[in-house]
Amino acid sequence: MNESQNGPPNRELYALLHVSPEASDEEIRKAYRHWAQVYHPDKHQPPHMKEIATENFQRICEAYEILSDENKRQIYDIYGMEGLTSGLELGTKLNKVEELKEQLERLRQRKEQEKTLAHFLPSGTMLAALSLPQFLEGDGIMGGMAMSSEVHSQLSKSNTLAFGGNLEVNENSGGGGGAASVVLRHRMSSVSSIEFMVSAGLRALIGVQTTRHLSSHSTATMAVAMSLRDGSINLSNTWTRQLSETSSGSIQFLLGLESSIAVGWQKKDERVAAAGDLTIGTSSFGASAHYTHRFSKKSHGRIVGRFGSTALEIEVGGGRKISEFSTIRMMYSIGIKGIFWKFELHRGGQKLIIPILLSRHFNSLLATGAFIVPTSIYFVLKKFVLKPYYLKREKQKALENMVKTSGQVREAKAAAEKSQRLLQNVANRKRNKQMETGGLVITKAIYGASKALTKGDESASHVVDVTVPLNFLVNDSGQLKLHAGVKKSGIMGFCDPCLGEPKQLYVEYTYNGNSYKVVVDDYQELLIPQEAHRN
Repeated sequence: MNESQNGPPNRELYALLHVSPEASDEEIRKAYRHWAQVYHPDKHQPPHMKEIATENFQRICEAYEILSDENKRQIYDIYGMEGLTSGLELGTKLNKVEELKEQLERLRQRKEQEKTLAHFLPSGTMLAALSLPQFLEGDGIMGGMAMSSEVHSQLSKSNTLAFGGNLEVNENSGGGGGAASVVLRHRMSSVSSIEFMVSAGLRALIGVQTTRHLSSHSTATMAVAMSLRDGSINLSNTWTRQLSETSSGSIQFLLGLESSIAVGWQKKDERVAAAGDLTIGTSSFGASAHYTHRFSKKSHGRIVGRFGSTALEIEVGGGRKISEFSTIRMMYSIGIKGIFWKFELHRGGQKLIIPILLSRHFNSLLATGAFIVPTSIYFVLKKFVLKPYYLKREKQKALENMVKTSGQVREAKAAAEKSQRLLQNVANRKRNKQMETGGLVITKAIYGASKALTKGDESASHVVDVTVPLNFLVNDSGQLKLHAGVKKSGIMGFCDPCLGEPKQLYVEYTYNGNSYKVVVDDYQELLIPQEAHRN
């Protein structure tokens, strides 16, 4: 019983008994009795059917033995089957439930810490500004450089220490500078925290900031900072409120040498990210807005606008994810500072930004060409180079994975077919009974690779027919429920036909003489019948 690495872990035994991961002891006991009756060897006389029933009966008994034991269930929920077989690591000498819980908690925290350290990277940004007009004038192409970096260290569960610094060099003015900062953050409770900060360099200051969650939707932050150069004091107060599940708003008051009021709004969901802010100060004002639309899991478009007493520009561009941790982006910018191309590389917490100044003055021909030429080149490369390359690479990976796991998949399909034979008679009886009363009848159910189902490719190598087990699971009330958070390949009569690939379940059914169909993801709950599924 191998647990998948994708999605919620350690749920196969729950799927076998067809119960929720939050099921009570009584619900688990009831499910076990039901399935034990279905697969008990004495109920199947033909030798080959008795053999199949014995195999499945042993699986049901093993699942019940683990889930009905409080200690074993706790270990399974955290570490899966591997944890149950790793007796030495989990401490076989622990007899009390409290001791086991403490040991499991320590092991879980250690694993989380190891995982954090393994993926920990300091955040930082490097900016290299290039200037084409300066290069044509013979003064070199480099316009300036800037670097910033920050490292976080978790001192304890409640304390975090952050070190940061930045350095800037301007080629035109021949000047530059830098700053270093240290921030200590202490979590006072589950709803409040306090930060102490010290900065040296261009912005030498000391300050303190406190944050408190006023409610589940509102947060308040107050800060005071004193400059070590002129002794001036700045006070700020920020209020943030969750406006909906995907959007929030904020308002900030700043009192000091440059007093101001700022209002902000942001929204983010799976496909769209947008934000805007307006700042009005004693001697200046400004506003900005950005909108990002995700076209797919790998590509997005972005538009940014800024205007105010010192800025007026608009940026248009997009980016693409080139690996699990890396994204590239190109932006076109036009404003009072000139016409720019901007290239960005994001990898983990690191950013490389290269703005290229094409012209300091507005030129309609140059502005049009600077937008059209790179856009055209991108779409040509995407259509004739990048897309074919990525498709070829994905097909090659899928083929390698299919060859590597073909033996395991064949065994899993054979086991699923055997299980379905045992369910066939009862499933047919339930189906006939539902047909007589106009109840729920599963006419077609396919489980397998998401891509195959999307394209309508029901090739046996990518999907498996699960009509029989779903008809078997229909209850006497004419309803079917598959629990959320449970991988469907663990259900009796199911199997994983494409290891390592995203999977979905496609179901066609009839109810009260009407036809319905629905598609759900692997770990998504399925509850039918529903009027929303009607054709």
